[in-house]
Amino acid sequence: MRSLLLALPVLGLATGVLVALSPQEPAEQGPVGYEDTPQLPNSEWRVHDKFRPVPDAIVPGRPSTQDQVGSAPSDAIVLFDGTNLGAWEGGPWQLEGGVMTVNGKGDIRTKQGFGDCQLHVEWRSPDEPDRSSQGKGNSGVFLMGRYEIQVLNSYQNRTYADGQAASLYGQKPPDVNATLPTGQWQSYDIIFRAPRFDEEGALVSPAVATVLHNGVLVQNHVELLGPTSHRSLPKYRSHPEKLPIKLQDHGNKVSYRNIWIREL
Repeated sequence: MRSLLLALPVLGLATGVLVALSPQEPAEQGPVGYEDTPQLPNSEWRVHDKFRPVPDAIVPGRPSTQDQVGSAPSDAIVLFDGTNLGAWEGGPWQLEGGVMTVNGKGDIRTKQGFGDCQLHVEWRSPDEPDRSSQGKGNSGVFLMGRYEIQVLNSYQNRTYADGQAASLYGQKPPDVNATLPTGQWQSYDIIFRAPRFDEEGALVSPAVATVLHNGVLVQNHVELLGPTSHRSLPKYRSHPEKLPIKLQDHGNKVSYRNIWIREL
């Protein structure tokens, strides 16, 4: 036993010597870019260009759950975080428990105008068992105050296809119905490209929308026919490059939370 105990410090000493004689080798550094690669088509940059600027680093937002509201990315403009309605005008809607709810006082609009954007909106339909079709949980998200992504309780609620939740109202139904049951929080993530007009007011390129409903792609780079209309064909008219976002009061107590936007 005594010889074993004496051997342990010796073993430790030997190990220490081995570590001291074998320092960690520096990691091999890979190339950070090239200067002799082909030029990319229609670009000032080469493939893997050493001098091409790298994107800014941001902190991604935290996704929401039914019980806990998420957060916006660090480069987003927060339009509603549950504390106040300072980014909005019109109404005002009811503010309670970090949620704003339609209360019959009319539409609300952002004080700031927006054009091309990524918009995140969360909404919840009220329990209205005696209502149906367009009378059930109806509201709307209007890009530039005129291009509507429909908000509606479309869970087991039949209505015309281009008027259900996540439709480009009056123009195109969603590819699938991704609506959650009544009373649960829904989310829209909208990528929007504003229309372009020339100096005479003629349309150069139409508005384009991509929509994810509860994380499901339901509108994929769809060209809009014009501003939203009811029972008629839309028609483009020239307007400014940036306009406020509108949330619609359609007479139902639809609630909203966690609204943020990134200008593109």
